[in-house]
Amino acid sequence: MRKILLAFMTTLAAVVSLFGYRTSTPHPVSVATSTVAAAGSGGTTTTDGGTTAATPAAPSTGAASSTVTGDVVQTRWGPVQVRITVASGKVTAASAVQVPSGNGRDAEINGYAVPVLDQETVSAQSASIDAVSGATVTSDGYVTSLQSALDAAGL
Repeated sequence: MRKILLAFMTTLAAVVSLFGYRTSTPHPVSVATSTVAAAGSGGTTTTDGGTTAATPAAPSTGAASSTVTGDVVQTRWGPVQVRITVASGKVTAASAVQVPSGNGRDAEINGYAVPVLDQETVSAQSASIDAVSGATVTSDGYVTSLQSALDAAGL
């Protein structure tokens, strides 16, 4: 009888521990990014804290650039937000301002997924980019935020 009781209590403790384990937390963490206006345009530098500082103007090439931040998209694992830099009607840079990072696995996934999404955005010049395998939730949130940034930029 004691062995049965001990086995039952051990199993119960294991089940309670498994159901109580949280795989991800919904706390946003900003990714440190720095976006600089296109060379020669003279503009602003925006940092992850939202601080804007003047960038020295170089000889003008006639191509002014602007930085547009998309909507914050709440995903299952946390918020995703994208910022793009636009010059002469083209996306010259893209970066994730917020990505899910509630645990080490989130950081690992987004560490490889976000640079790929950033690069694909500049290559595609639209929100028609492929999701990164293994980062579907982040990819979907990225595309939604990217589309809102593109809409705000008039692209």
